Amino acid sequence: MAEENEVEIITANVGDIVEFGDMKGKVEKVNENSVIVDITINDSFDEHEMFEKTVVNHKRYKIISEA
Repeated sequence: MAEENEVEIITANVGDIVEFGDMKGKVEKVNENSVIVDITINDSFDEHEMFEKTVVNHKRYKIISEA
């Protein structure tokens, strides 16, 4: 049984746009505890200083647009 104070986490799907911190990313893969997102959609993306993809825990993002 789930405890009353547990919050159900709604996970993103491939293609969704999520927001985490001050960045946005397009979900490319959904894992058990996280998603892999492409962050090149950000205006502030700098290919010389950043990786194109990052991993975000399900608890750390908010879905802002569904695919």
